[in-house]
Amino acid sequence: MKKALKIVAIVVVVGLVAIQFVRSDRSTPPIVAADTLQASMQVPPDVDAILTRSCGDCHSNATVYPWYSNVAPVSWWLDNHIGDGRRQINMSVWNTYSPKKKANKLKEVCEQIQAGEMPLPSYLWIHRDAVLKEGESKTICDWADAERAKLDATPQPQ
Repeated sequence: MKKALKIVAIVVVVGLVAIQFVRSDRSTPPIVAADTLQASMQVPPDVDAILTRSCGDCHSNATVYPWYSNVAPVSWWLDNHIGDGRRQINMSVWNTYSPKKKANKLKEVCEQIQAGEMPLPSYLWIHRDAVLKEGESKTICDWADAERAKLDATPQPQ
């Protein structure tokens, strides 16, 4: 029995070492200032600070990768989360979205924050500074609702 456990432990260790050579793609697309959320909407400093702190790592091209993002399989898991986040909403390419898509995304932002789905609980385990403080959900939702109202009031091109 001890010999079998020793063999299993060796295989696990060798496997963990081997997967370190399978690197995830951590490249970040360039940020074009004219395409950002801040360039296309009025984002007050307090809202910008919340979005940067609690949303920016996964929902922009300005991801700051922590040290543990170099360790597989955690790196793969993070890469997947960041890819999903950018596909759902990317503040770095916000101005490339249609007005209708922007309005829908602003609505989704508020809904997901109010439901406690964002920031992801798994992200908050390690990134305690990303936890929304009292009143910040309302600040984001009030801003999102105001910006959505502006988008809805703007005549759409035919």
